[in-house]
Amino acid sequence: MGHPPSLAVMPAVVVMVMLSLMSSCCVPSAAARGGGQQQRHPVILIPGAGGNQLEARLTEEYRPSSLACRVWPLVRGRGGWFRLWFDPSVLLAPFTRLLTRYMNTLASTLEKAAGYEEGRDLFGAPYDFRYGLAGPGHPSAVGSAYLHRLRLLVEAACAANGGRPAILVAHSLGGLFALQFLARAPARWRAAHVARLVTLSAPWGGSVQAMLTFASGNTLGVPLVDASLVRDEQRSAESNLWLLPAPKVFGNTTLVVSKQHNNRTYSAKNVTQFLRDIGFEAGVEPYRARIRPLVEALPEPGVPVTCLVGTGVDTVESLLFGDGGFEEGPESIVYGDGDGTVNLASLVGPIKAWSDSPAQVVEVVELPKVSHSGILNDKSALDQIIRVVDSINLNATTSTTQHHQPS
Repeated sequence: MGHPPSLAVMPAVVVMVMLSLMSSCCVPSAAARGGGQQQRHPVILIPGAGGNQLEARLTEEYRPSSLACRVWPLVRGRGGWFRLWFDPSVLLAPFTRLLTRYMNTLASTLEKAAGYEEGRDLFGAPYDFRYGLAGPGHPSAVGSAYLHRLRLLVEAACAANGGRPAILVAHSLGGLFALQFLARAPARWRAAHVARLVTLSAPWGGSVQAMLTFASGNTLGVPLVDASLVRDEQRSAESNLWLLPAPKVFGNTTLVVSKQHNNRTYSAKNVTQFLRDIGFEAGVEPYRARIRPLVEALPEPGVPVTCLVGTGVDTVESLLFGDGGFEEGPESIVYGDGDGTVNLASLVGPIKAWSDSPAQVVEVVELPKVSHSGILNDKSALDQIIRVVDSINLNATTSTTQHHQPS
C-alpha cells in the first residue's frame, strides 16, 4: 500500500513522529552509558495509536487555501512545529485530560514506585500509527523501518544497563507491533535482549468497532464533529485495516447487517465484501493480500508474556445499518463483553493457543470494569505492571502459565 493521502507526503509540510512522554526511539543518555549502580532491567514503552503524536512544520512552499489557514495554527513551538495528531485543544474535558496524560501516569508510576528514570532505563518507542505491517512476501517500508529502529533502541538500552534484557510494555496497537517485532527476531537475540512482553488491551484479533470506523467514521470522542468528515482519513490508514475482526477469532458470527443491501450479513470471513459495500473498493486488495495473511495466525512471541485486559465494559458486538445506508451510521448496536473498544474474544481468545505451548510462558490478568484507555491510569493495572517489573528486577519471574483475576 502506498502513502495514505495525508499531509505527510505533501512537500509543503514536514512531519515527525513523537511520543507524548519521550522522544522518538531515543538513545540512552550519556549518564546511562556511563554505568553507575543501576540494577533494573530497562523498560521500553510502545504506545497505541492515540499515544503517538504527529507534529508538522509548514515550509515556504505552503500556500494557504483560505484566510483562516493563513493564521492557523495559532500556537507553534520552536522552529515552527505544531501538533497535527492528536491536538487536545479540540477536545473538551475529560477528553483533554485523558489524551494529554496518555502514558504519563504509567511512566511516573515506574519512576516513583520502581526507581526508573527517563533516558537512563525508561524509554519510549513511538511510530507513525497510520502505517502497519504486512504478511510474508509484501513490503512494508515504514513499518519495517520502525521495527529496525526498535531493535536498535532495545540493544542500546540493554547495553547501557549492564546487559540486562529489556521489558517491553505495549498498549493497544503497540502490542501488535511488539508481537511482530519479537516473532520476526532470531530466538537467540530475543533471549539476550527481551526479558518479558507486557501488553495492555492488545487487540490480538481485531475489533468489531473497526467495522464501524470504516463504515461510518469514528470521532474518537471529539464533540460536534461529523463522523463522515474523518472517515476518509481513517480509511486511508493501513493500520486500521489491521484492526478489522480476524476470521480465526470471530469466525462466521454475524457482526454487521445492512438493510440497504437486502439484509446482507457480514462476518469476519467476508470482510472484502463489506469493504466493497461500504464504498471502499480501494481497501479490498490491500486487506486481501497484505492484512489477511498477517492475521490468519498469531505467532508466539518467544518470550514470557503478561497480558492485562479490561473486562465487563460494554463493547460493540454487532451493528445494524438501516435503509439509509452506512453513511447514516448504525440504526442499532448490540453490546457485549470487552474493554469498551476491543471485544473479549479478541483480547484473550487468540493467546489461549500460546498456553498449550510448553515453550511459551503466558500470564493473563483480567481487570474488571477497566476500559481500553483507562487501563493506562487504573491503579489495579499499574499495580500489576509494577508487580511484573519488580519480579523481573528481583530475578523472580514465573516459569509456568498462570491466570489471575484480581479481587
